[in-house]
Amino acid sequence: MELPETRFSARIEKVINRIGELSAWVWLLLMAVIVTNVVMRYLFGMGRIEFEEIQWHLYAAGFLLALSYAYVSDSHVRVDVVRVQLPVQIQAWIELYGILLLLLPFISLILIFVMPFVSYSFSTNEISEAPGGLPYRWVIKSFLATGFILLLGATLARLSKIWSFLFGWPNALTTHTKANSSTRENS
Repeated sequence: MELPETRFSARIEKVINRIGELSAWVWLLLMAVIVTNVVMRYLFGMGRIEFEEIQWHLYAAGFLLALSYAYVSDSHVRVDVVRVQLPVQIQAWIELYGILLLLLPFISLILIFVMPFVSYSFSTNEISEAPGGLPYRWVIKSFLATGFILLLGATLARLSKIWSFLFGWPNALTTHTKANSSTRENS
């Protein structure tokens, strides 16, 4: 289902797409750290806890930054077996209710509980409990907040597109719905 783009969704999705493209480099860095760790451990017999922890941190950062990108690019998991057989209008209504009743409350709860979690970590300058572990634990914890704030932006952008599709407001910049394109082709 292609939805009409609104001014709001265009701005938000541009930012999220750029962050998603930049965060893709995290995976390359993660692979380099993993290879370095394996080489150091098995060839030189030097295991380092810092490398273990940085792997976890890079994986978490990459995953959390990719959540919003996956939602914007519509590459997240769906039950497409059922969904694709429904009319476009019904798909939009289901997505609207899914966003309002499930996704937005979930994101809100995460953000409500993660902010004190990150704030406490920052105020106490939390470090890893492992000997030789990484300092500044608040940095990785702040990716929880960042990832879900980006997901909130992506969700609101998608909501504006669905709202525009269903109710005609806000005005769409472009109308790309399959229903409209099939109507034009049949004319």
